[in-house]
Amino acid sequence: MTDLSVAISMPCEGWLKVLPEADQICRTAAEAAYAGAAESQDVTTEISIVLADDPMVHDLNRDYRNQDKPTNVLSFPLGDEGVSPDGGLRMLGDVILSLETTEREASQQAKSLSAHTSHLVVHGVLHLIGFDHEDEVDAGEMESLERQILASLNIADPYLVETIS
Repeated sequence: MTDLSVAISMPCEGWLKVLPEADQICRTAAEAAYAGAAESQDVTTEISIVLADDPMVHDLNRDYRNQDKPTNVLSFPLGDEGVSPDGGLRMLGDVILSLETTEREASQQAKSLSAHTSHLVVHGVLHLIGFDHEDEVDAGEMESLERQILASLNIADPYLVETIS
C-alpha cells in the first residue's frame, strides 16, 4: 500500500485570483497521475507542486535546462536521492507551474484554466515517475497515459484541442 502526500506551495498569489481552487485541482491531478502510472511500493511518497510565475520559472529553466525563457511546467525528479535512509519516505520531486504561461496556453488552446493546469500537473508527475517524450515511441506512450489519466478526471483529450491564433 502506498500513501501519497502532495505538498503545494504558492509563491505566486495570482493563482488564487484566477483559479481559487488551484491547490485542490493540483492535488487531484497529482493523485490521479500517481495512481495511474506509479508502481505500488510500501512507502509513503511525497510530491511537491509549486504554483509559480513566469519570472521564477524562467530563472529555473535558464539555470537548470539552459533554456532562457519561461515554460509551462518543469519537473525535477529526485530519483534515488529522494529515498529516506530508513526507506520509509520517498520524495519523488518537484513539479513547478508558471501562471502566465499556463493562462496564455489555455486561452490559445480554448481550454479551461482548470483543465490545462490538471494536464500540466499530470504531465509533470509522469516525468517524476520516469516517463519522458524524448523520442516518438516514448512521447506516444506518455501522451496515451496522460489521456487515460485525464479521462479518469473527466477532462477532454488535451491533444485534440485546436489552437486559437
